[in-house]
Amino acid sequence: MVSVPRFLCDAMLGSLARWLRLFGFDCLFSLEEDSVLVETAAREGRWLLTRDRELAARGPRTLLVRSETLEDQLVEVFGRLGIEAEPTLEGARCAACNGPLKDAARKEVAAGVPPFVARTAPRFRRCTLCGRVYWPGTHTARILERMRRVVDRTGSPVEAAR
Repeated sequence: MVSVPRFLCDAMLGSLARWLRLFGFDCLFSLEEDSVLVETAAREGRWLLTRDRELAARGPRTLLVRSETLEDQLVEVFGRLGIEAEPTLEGARCAACNGPLKDAARKEVAAGVPPFVARTAPRFRRCTLCGRVYWPGTHTARILERMRRVVDRTGSPVEAAR
């Protein structure tokens, strides 16, 4: 059985944390001081992702993220760790808190979403931790397109080594 990596992103990588969650990875985001980050990552068996060279040198499962743009960071993390990501939101986690998402009935979420969405959205998913509700909207196509670009780039040895 292949182990699915879990992550902890430091304060410099909030956008990367959100997108790793959209890809379906368990990814914490923390503003804690370095010693707490190192301890948490070690205790929970997470990869610590950082742009801080000193912090990256402190733990056995740390990855210094060199890329500056979000797409480049995703390509770098997937490539350097040999992760085969899928361009789908089916396994996505809550972008806000990292909680698992579960399907929710329209009647369960109708009061918490805009009326038009409550009437027309084909599917709803709710975070089991914070209760945030997700549905396919106008932004979904853009998210999936970005995911496809990232996944397409991870297949290239040149991009993976960047």
